[in-house]
Amino acid sequence: MAATYLLRFDDFCPTMNWTVWREVETALIDSGVRPILAVVPDNQDPQLQIEAASEAFWEQVRGWQARGWTIGLHGYQHRYVTKCAGIIGRNRYSEFSGLSYEAQLEKVGSGLAIFAREGVRADVWVAPAHSFDRDTLRALANCGLRTVSDGYFTAPHRDANGMFWIPQQIGRFRQLPAGVWTVCLHHNNWTAADLRRFRADLDTFHGRLTDVNTVTARYSAREERLLDRMSAGLMGMARSGRMAISRGEL
Repeated sequence: MAATYLLRFDDFCPTMNWTVWREVETALIDSGVRPILAVVPDNQDPQLQIEAASEAFWEQVRGWQARGWTIGLHGYQHRYVTKCAGIIGRNRYSEFSGLSYEAQLEKVGSGLAIFAREGVRADVWVAPAHSFDRDTLRALANCGLRTVSDGYFTAPHRDANGMFWIPQQIGRFRQLPAGVWTVCLHHNNWTAADLRRFRADLDTFHGRLTDVNTVTARYSAREERLLDRMSAGLMGMARSGRMAISRGEL
């Protein structure tokens, strides 16, 4: 079976890059693509302060969700307070990983309370910097959020604790073998050239783009297998090797 692709855009907040987003949003609507949009409930990260805050931000989030797009809870304030990489092991800084369960539960609950106040439903969990641990998952489950967008797997699955994992493995479109691949994009830093490449990628991969609802309907009953753990380990090792080479460590 040919590979299918999900699109995920991170770092949504009132002060994001609206100039670029308007172009991206138009392309998504024209293509009929239903992406994951990772929304920071209470952004306190100055690096995400790109443009003047949109007073209509939450109205737009509600509109995206009404369109059938998936809204992700992207942490709480997008502030990195520990140096723990967590389960995925991708970055050595985190808003959650390494904190006590109680502290993490408070953060998750606070983020979800803002969503509820604004009439927005959290469909999936998207950890800032891909950094979270087992206590984060406990807190999410206890708050009723049981879908995670992360992990180096080739297929979605439900783990032994009932969490549904939709893998996120790549940061750009690539021709890949069978599997479900989430492309994680950060539009805040895009140039005109990035926009042109994005539109070209939409044209190239259009027939293989899927969405969270379709993936959930197909894979939500699929249990975690040894192959999932093996693929996660191998892809994680490959990425760590590439990162070490880029830093000049190998």
